[in-house]
Amino acid sequence: MAIKDGKDYLYLIWKCSSNRRQYIVGQLTKNGQYEFKYCEDIEKAIKSGFELLVSFEKLDTVYKSEKLFPVFASRLPDRKRKDIGRILEKYGLDEYDAYQLLKKSGAKLPIDNLQFIDPILDYNCSFEKEFYLAGVRHYLGCGGDLCKDAVRVTRGDEVFLMRDTSNQYDENAICVVDKQQKLLGYIPRYYAKAFVKFIEEKRIEECHISSVRKDAACDECIGVRVRIKE
Repeated sequence: MAIKDGKDYLYLIWKCSSNRRQYIVGQLTKNGQYEFKYCEDIEKAIKSGFELLVSFEKLDTVYKSEKLFPVFASRLPDRKRKDIGRILEKYGLDEYDAYQLLKKSGAKLPIDNLQFIDPILDYNCSFEKEFYLAGVRHYLGCGGDLCKDAVRVTRGDEVFLMRDTSNQYDENAICVVDKQQKLLGYIPRYYAKAFVKFIEEKRIEECHISSVRKDAACDECIGVRVRIKE
């Protein structure tokens, strides 16, 4: 899904602490060599407080490297860690591959609001996608402090996707509700446009809860898995 024109793509997402909005600020590609450039939402992100990465200080430049850029490689666990085998197993990797680990883990750090995501570039194939819902702390009303009481879905529960056409912030907004039509959260903004197409074409084959955490991990509180048919 993230392969296009012979290149493997990842998007760099920045989440604003004040408005909780997620911006696609950069694009990392791999095709023999690595390339990084700012894209799509960068101007809006800057207005909301995003600061350009130290290693990439020019907006209109395509940066190239034979190896994964150190600023991104440094976000990954050290390959010499004693528990690296367990970490690789968690992400379905048989051996240490920095790029694949970046793709599968997202390379999130507690010191900033950056993460990598595997974008949906091919809208026409069948596939499964797993991700965490956006806005859970707001729509369940827990505020990040009462997760055990607020999160009442369990792994395996069926959930449903509905377009939120009245959303003033995103014309492609898609909410996720349970069987009682209770709003749990939203499809992440960076996937919403693709899912509008899938809904319109009636290609959502299955959608269910894949993981639930009740330990105040608000960005990874409710995970869903969606199966898209051709």
